Amino acid sequence: MSPFEPSIHPAIRSIPVEDRWCVHSYYTLCPYAPDGSGRILLAGGDLDRDIGEIIILSPDGAVLDRFGRTKLHSAFFHTGLWQTWSPDARYVYYQGGTLRKPLIVRRDLHSGEEQSLAGDMEGAPPFGEPILSGLMGMLYAAGYGYDKYQPELSPVQFRQRDNHGIFMYSFHDGCSELVLSTADILRRHPERDHLLQSDLEVKQRLGADEGLTLMSYCVRWNADGSRLLFYFGNHCVDKTRGEPRLAYIFTADKELKELHLAVDLSYGRPGVHWSWHPDGEHLIGYGPDPDDTSRLCLAQVRFDGSGYKKISAHQSGGHPSISPTDEHLLATDTGGDPGEVLLIDLRTDRIAGRFLLPRVYGAEEISGRNPFRICHHPVFSRDGKKLLVNTLPDRHAVLYEIDVEGALG
Repeated sequence: MSPFEPSIHPAIRSIPVEDRWCVHSYYTLCPYAPDGSGRILLAGGDLDRDIGEIIILSPDGAVLDRFGRTKLHSAFFHTGLWQTWSPDARYVYYQGGTLRKPLIVRRDLHSGEEQSLAGDMEGAPPFGEPILSGLMGMLYAAGYGYDKYQPELSPVQFRQRDNHGIFMYSFHDGCSELVLSTADILRRHPERDHLLQSDLEVKQRLGADEGLTLMSYCVRWNADGSRLLFYFGNHCVDKTRGEPRLAYIFTADKELKELHLAVDLSYGRPGVHWSWHPDGEHLIGYGPDPDDTSRLCLAQVRFDGSGYKKISAHQSGGHPSISPTDEHLLATDTGGDPGEVLLIDLRTDRIAGRFLLPRVYGAEEISGRNPFRICHHPVFSRDGKKLLVNTLPDRHAVLYEIDVEGALG
């Protein structure tokens, strides 16, 4: 029997969709319907026709609905179409358009009616609207996903810092506006002078029209929608530009009035993949180990940047989240082939469950975001009983569902 056969462990079941390369949107967005129906929201790619769509599955994996045909691009193979449920499960929000000319689409699941707004999103907030987001196309233009700097893909030129940043979108009143610019954040940044010096050094090396590839991106909401975090920096820029790696994680209230620098992962400080603790007050992610700041560990910090502490020695740099119903249980993943999905007991810092799962299709892993590799992105159901995972057992990516109680048993 193949080690990737889900029946090898009774706690795992596969949820394939015929002839579709399927992925849930991200480990910070629950794909299970908020109405308790057990429906699962995912994106499916038709590789032969180069088309992506939204798919809603029943709890037993039957296709209930499909819509939203859009051309595939690199980002699809990482996060699908950033499909998100509305809080009452009446609507689904998803990305349309292209990286350079993005659209946010809201579909009424009762009537099938769709509305579109020019703009971008990395998931809708838990309260639905307004949506706050950076421009994801800038991330991919900088080098993420394609492994090369392609400024022509960016919706806004990088140097126009007054014209990009955090945008607000609402279908209720047609709002689509920049509410916190990258230039504003730079002006308020506690490391502003250091950043401006680095900006000058890039100009001197690459030309007067150049500079740091600063962006505002990766908006993530806490569970009750009272606070958000976002990244400010360039940590995914093409390394051939020679820029210092900059990754500052800010938090803010939903009105963006109260801004805090919570985590600094810049100028050589290691760290990645920060999101919210279920308590809504703290962030968790991989950051410098307090015992040796050159090493990674799993860490926790309050939203205002206070109380940074190590919660686990694990250092894969994967995608960590804590169960919404058990603050001692953390899920994360690893790279490699096969990849691992791990359940860690934070009381003992021991692995309570380990699953080897396929994440690469082909003889070797191809870098970038493409149909030949995937991130597991383990995400808990709202009741903490299930863990949904992306896998790539063959040509088509397939969702696997892990029964948490069975996995721990």
